[in-house]
Amino acid sequence: MKQFAVIGCGRFGSSVARTLYGVGHDVLAIDQDEDVIKELADAVTHAVQMDAIDESSLKSLGIRNYDVAVIAIGSDIQSSILITLLAKELGVKYVVAKAQNELHAKILYKTGADRVVLPEREMGVRVAHNLVSSNIIDYIELAPDYSIVEITPLKEWVGKSLKDINIRVKYGVNIMAIKQKSEINISPSAQDVIYQEDVIVVVGHNNDIQKIEKKS
Repeated sequence: MKQFAVIGCGRFGSSVARTLYGVGHDVLAIDQDEDVIKELADAVTHAVQMDAIDESSLKSLGIRNYDVAVIAIGSDIQSSILITLLAKELGVKYVVAKAQNELHAKILYKTGADRVVLPEREMGVRVAHNLVSSNIIDYIELAPDYSIVEITPLKEWVGKSLKDINIRVKYGVNIMAIKQKSEINISPSAQDVIYQEDVIVVVGHNNDIQKIEKKS
């Protein structure tokens, strides 16, 4: 079980906090709004009303003992930057910060954030890929040029083994896993056969992934 501190509990932050707590982790939720904290009180381990810019208050909560701090403040860019800096200076091992735009993201990285998320942009990318390609189920950017994608098999793959498909040579991507109904094969072999109802998880350069999208 990991310990997470979620700072800023609007729609994004509260969703993160509730989900982490729901899957069994220790979650500290922090927000300035008393009503927000009251609403979250039964959905997390601890819920605290405070201004996270106050360094002494963060220290008193033992923020440095948390494995991850999620800075989910959206509208107040200055606060999100300052709190990200404070979290790193106070010794939080891993800091995830929400950004409004690319410039905000760059500043957060320079401030010390280990990971920056742009929820609206990321969701927009997922929806766009899903709309333009009938076989794209989900799309996650790992870096500007690389992604993990869940896809349904192309017609030409069905009934063939991974060796026969030779996806790495033909498309330049690697198969990470194959979902078959309720089971997940996380180390598929060359002899594994692809079936119509399978979901394939691939990783690769975006240009190579686009080759698969265009074939659908």
